[in-house]
Amino acid sequence: MSGHAAAATRRYRGRFAPSPTGDLHAGSLLAAFGSWLLARHHGGDWLVRIEDLDPPREVPGAAERQLRALAAFGLDSDETVVRQSMRHALYQHALDRLIDQGRAFVCRCSRSDLAAVGGIHRRCVTSSAEHKSAAPQAAIRLRVNDGDIVAFNDAIQGPQAQDLAREVGDFVLRRADGYWAYQLAVVVDDADQGITNVVRGADLLDSTGRQILLQRALGLPTPAYAHLPLLLDAHGRKLSKSDAARPLDPADPLPALRAAWRALGQSTQALDAVASVTETLDAARVSFNPAQIPNHVSGLAAMHNDPGANAV
Repeated sequence: MSGHAAAATRRYRGRFAPSPTGDLHAGSLLAAFGSWLLARHHGGDWLVRIEDLDPPREVPGAAERQLRALAAFGLDSDETVVRQSMRHALYQHALDRLIDQGRAFVCRCSRSDLAAVGGIHRRCVTSSAEHKSAAPQAAIRLRVNDGDIVAFNDAIQGPQAQDLAREVGDFVLRRADGYWAYQLAVVVDDADQGITNVVRGADLLDSTGRQILLQRALGLPTPAYAHLPLLLDAHGRKLSKSDAARPLDPADPLPALRAAWRALGQSTQALDAVASVTETLDAARVSFNPAQIPNHVSGLAAMHNDPGANAV
């Protein structure tokens, strides 16, 4: 890989990487603000990457609205915004390496084919000639070996371990419809951009083992990981899956920034005297304490989405 990954020093480099499947909401802001605060706390860089590799799910104009919303909240990328849709050659190069190594293989198994084994691929079950002729398109998977257990220490969620062979199986790198899978793209991009610290929502904690295994297979560095608490609705659902997830209001950013600050476990008094986005971010940088970030949040999503809940 080229770029910052070969740098001799390991200056802190974090990122926020939304998919353009809709406008940013409170959960998005929590991830963006949390990753920005940690990057600033460590005197590092904060990058924005648009993960636009799934056209069927993308909403026209969403990426531009996301970037405008981030700017309204004072969260500007320290470098040019990268878009995954412009980086296909990098993903193909990584995939070719894995195929050449025998770590990746062609697979025509569908989800329904694997339903009997809980969706976990350990061997192809669609090898007949007639099935192949009926389904000419194929996915490419990473071969996961028996005993492939990945353990790491998450800075917020604590020690983690995952038996990938038993819990995940051989996972997709390129989908049968030709689109790149998230796991491969994010690993390639984090390495190419020299990301040292991945800070994101806890809904992606389960993906980390797969990404670390891919990093090892490709000979790439493994970043440090920190998975922020998720904002949940009153029914315990992730906010992005909930009707409560109204888009952020870029015209009135302070209430949402204060709510995200509270969700990150920080002292509300630190923002008492602020009256602008710039003052809010300056005060937050000074007062931010990573040790106060909780590993889960309850009851804050509804408060954020209540237009009357603007007081700190």
